[in-house]
Amino acid sequence: MTDTVFDPDSAGLAAATEHAGVRFVDINLARLHQMGMVTHDGGRTPAAENFRIIKRPLLRSAAAAIAAGRKNGNLIVVTNALPGEGKTFCAINLAMSIAMEKDHTVLLVDADVARPSVLKVLGLPNTAGLMDVLLSERRALADVMLKTNIAGLSILPAGRSNKHATELLASQSMSLLLDEIAGRYPDRIVVFDSPPLLLTTEATVLAGQMGQVVLVVESETTTQRAVREALRRLDQCAGVNLICNKTRAFPGDDYYGYYD
Repeated sequence: MTDTVFDPDSAGLAAATEHAGVRFVDINLARLHQMGMVTHDGGRTPAAENFRIIKRPLLRSAAAAIAAGRKNGNLIVVTNALPGEGKTFCAINLAMSIAMEKDHTVLLVDADVARPSVLKVLGLPNTAGLMDVLLSERRALADVMLKTNIAGLSILPAGRSNKHATELLASQSMSLLLDEIAGRYPDRIVVFDSPPLLLTTEATVLAGQMGQVVLVVESETTTQRAVREALRRLDQCAGVNLICNKTRAFPGDDYYGYYD
């Protein structure tokens, strides 16, 4: 299979509209389907079936954590060791798949604040987000969240970059914000797209505040040394799960994956 290279900058980015103080964006689902990503009406594609398998134990663990009263039990961070292993692809597809659930809504948070890519992959314009809330007491979470044309899916963009991102993500303000995100809606699962673990300190700080961690490993590319070091940095985290991305399951099968 030849991968289709898509340039969001040439696609005509969709603009956000606002109604009664709520910001809405339209995601081009046909475009995402062409990119091989999970969509509600995309049928039983390999991506859709794989993420159905991936999400089920994560949802079970989240439900158990919430029932046990564990803090931030519904927060899931998706990270990787190094760039290019497909974490953004996995984070978006995981969120899209969870949005299909009848008993859950999902908030997708772009927490890769140094190199945000969630909005770009979705064909949406850059806008205020997480960092803007942390930098301004006057900016509320509701001011920057984006409702989408996908029932049950909202997005929290990364917002503007800041040289003190690690300190902001480790701050009391971030802890309070996570409490708000985790506790506002009991049926909501929150998926964070994190920076790579081996390139930034933000990723370790973020992972330490999550209920579950998903570590994306690129098949036949990510080295054992990189995986071991990434896992070492997660050794204090609960619920660490691995996704082997871009694998060839059987001889002759197409590669599965997306290069973020």
